[in-house]
Amino acid sequence: MAEGSDQLPFSVRLLGAGVRGARSVTRAAGIDRAVESAAEEAMVAAVESEAVERAIARVLKGPVVEEAMNSALESDAIKRALVEALDSELVDDVWRRLLASDEVQRLVERIAEAPEIRAAISAQSMGLIEDVGHTIGNGTRRADSGVERVVRRLFFRRRRSEPTDRAGLVSRGVAFGLDVLIVNLGFSGLAAIVALIASAFTGNGKGVSDLALAIGTAAWFALGASYLVGFWSLAGQTPGMRFLGIRLDVAGRGLSLGRSLRRLAGMVLAAIPFGLGYLGILFDERRRAWDDRMGRADVVYEGNERRAAPWSRLDGTLAEPAAAAVAGAKTTKAPESRGLQPHRVAGSSPS
Repeated sequence: MAEGSDQLPFSVRLLGAGVRGARSVTRAAGIDRAVESAAEEAMVAAVESEAVERAIARVLKGPVVEEAMNSALESDAIKRALVEALDSELVDDVWRRLLASDEVQRLVERIAEAPEIRAAISAQSMGLIEDVGHTIGNGTRRADSGVERVVRRLFFRRRRSEPTDRAGLVSRGVAFGLDVLIVNLGFSGLAAIVALIASAFTGNGKGVSDLALAIGTAAWFALGASYLVGFWSLAGQTPGMRFLGIRLDVAGRGLSLGRSLRRLAGMVLAAIPFGLGYLGILFDERRRAWDDRMGRADVVYEGNERRAAPWSRLDGTLAEPAAAAVAGAKTTKAPESRGLQPHRVAGSSPS
């Protein structure tokens, strides 16, 4: 090494000796540390400057970063690395810890208590009931036409020339049967409570007296009459009629109290002569029984189309029926019946 350095020119050896001497002097005097500190401060100040931030922002917003990310995501090596990372025990342990944390439990409770979740669950339950009602209602509507054709043929009556939107005998009979079932369930619950209270005070468990039986029968008829008149007047249809998709053809929300009472009286009169007052449902062109004529309200079919749920669209927009309901919240209108003017009500008597 020394022989090689001896071969260098004298000027080079002199410059090297000066550099080494200067380095020794700066190291001894601490100048090198001051220079490094100043250089470091200058670099930090440059990085923290607004010009550097703008430059970095321009680079990040440019196509270079996007292309690099796309190429990285399309890389098989990156995909394998991500899959291996997700399948690792570390990720499983993180998930277990996360799910067991109090924060996640509170989050789940808040989500479960959200009104949107409750509305969705309620809508799903009601949707199942509506689907069953649609299926049964479609069957009873077909049966209405079939029974009417058979009866008219037996009595040598002319067949109906055009389809009608008036509810037939089968639909109205099934709806009435559902209403009777509801009334019986309600009355049975009330009767059980009354019997329990009476036995507690009287201590008599030998059976029901004739007087109690008469009072119970009268109470049953009163409850049934109140049920029918109440739903006709308030909603224009009973729950059984709503389930089957039929309603009273009345303007407004329902029948007036006077018309509802006349309709109830017509039902009783139509049933007295062995139900002959209901034959008009089979032979009359408007399918009117005595109660329909006395109450001046026909029984018609409701629209039987299924409505899409508000959350059934993935593009963030409401389904058309839901959007119309939201847009027209101040001017709500009931679905139109087939061939009739639009009404707000729905439903009819069991006749």
